[in-house]
Amino acid sequence: MSVVTLEKCREDIRKQLDNVVDFWLKYSLDRVHGYCLYTGICLYCYIVQILVMSSFAFYFRGFFTCIGKDGKIYDELKYVWLQGRQVWMYCRLYRTMDRFHKPEILEAATVGGAFLRKFARVSSSSGQWKCAFCLTRDGKALKVQRTIFSECFYIMAMDELSRLTGDKDMQLEAEQMMEQLIYWVQVDPSGLGRPQLPGEVPINSLSVPMMLMCLVQQLTEGRGQEVAQKYKELGNWCVEQILQHIQRAGTAILENVSVDGSELPGCQGRLQNPGHALEAGWFLMLYGAQSGDKEIHRTAIRNFVELPYQYGWDKEHGGLFYFLDVDGHCPTQVNLSSLHMIMFLLDTKFCFNLHSIVVCIHHFMISHVAFVSEQLEWSMKLWWPHCEALIAFLMAYSHTRKPELLEIFSEVYQYTFSHFPDAENGEWFGYLTQEGKVALDFKGGPFKGFFHVPRCLYMCERILDDLLENKD
Repeated sequence: MSVVTLEKCREDIRKQLDNVVDFWLKYSLDRVHGYCLYTGICLYCYIVQILVMSSFAFYFRGFFTCIGKDGKIYDELKYVWLQGRQVWMYCRLYRTMDRFHKPEILEAATVGGAFLRKFARVSSSSGQWKCAFCLTRDGKALKVQRTIFSECFYIMAMDELSRLTGDKDMQLEAEQMMEQLIYWVQVDPSGLGRPQLPGEVPINSLSVPMMLMCLVQQLTEGRGQEVAQKYKELGNWCVEQILQHIQRAGTAILENVSVDGSELPGCQGRLQNPGHALEAGWFLMLYGAQSGDKEIHRTAIRNFVELPYQYGWDKEHGGLFYFLDVDGHCPTQVNLSSLHMIMFLLDTKFCFNLHSIVVCIHHFMISHVAFVSEQLEWSMKLWWPHCEALIAFLMAYSHTRKPELLEIFSEVYQYTFSHFPDAENGEWFGYLTQEGKVALDFKGGPFKGFFHVPRCLYMCERILDDLLENKD
């Protein structure tokens, strides 16, 4: 790609980011339930009262994420991990990009944070705080998952919002929740509420160490040496755990491995998720760049960026496959949560067709108890793996200036921007068939929110800014 092409690419990415932000600001914020009872209140007083959680019942009730293609809300349930992601994204945009330093973005971030602080945490039978997975419109807990991911995005939201507001209590809440996560992952997972069954074999699932690494990078960013030192050991542990997923003499990244780093038998051990591998790749690149570890940096690009593209790219139709089996079988996952999800969807009448059930099941892969389900959506093309690929290859090129990495970025870019954006209604479609046709046309749901698309566009724009500024 020439400099002119990179400039055009940056222009398109910038326009898409503006479009996506406008879409979610327009449709996502719950402006009816709990609307301000005090007309004429100034924005400053409004935000101050929200931040101190005053008794005035006028703050907005978080964000809707179940949004149809034209912006209509089709379900009012609110998902904690998406609430946290959306708060984080608004804060990051407001803090670091001048054109998003707008009162409506500050407003959305602060009211979303207030909603999280008031409703997201529920006490468990062990006395520990757990975050709900799903809330009613007015904040009542409806479902709790036996995983760490709602808590992860609560931490990200609180830490990022504390940077925007200067609220030390928020920062402390993030750090306290982080300590609890570390305890659950490294010492005793019983607080998650997951029963220990006699046939259960402990596993190292890639999503756990890569998510903790993301949190380490979030909590230490710009906080100084003392905080960096506090989480240094955890960061090193995350790297070790992630590297265990390099299997078969460096020819495959497997989603699940044993706790000692060996390959697991059966379908669970053969599962591959190219999007996760690519995301882990750019997390590792950041770690290698920040720590000065050149070998980790090389491994990140070779094994977690280039390799997943090689086995994950659909050479016939283009785009990244969602799941693969390393031996070529139909991808299958050991997963009880999928059964729970089917029941949940039917109970809440979320599904409007069987395909919706299939698409939603895959997000509940992280479980250590046994229910075997075929990954029927394995060949579909989803929005977020392509977002992670764009970040990973552009970052890899910016760090190495190897033209072959930029060529792959260009290929992913052309596919992504010609298939996912909705030119008519705004935002991106999330779920395509293997052939690249829109399978489901909603813009948000229990799993697609205001996160992967804007984070990708935000990061790519910033990387391109740096590349074009230092093109010589």
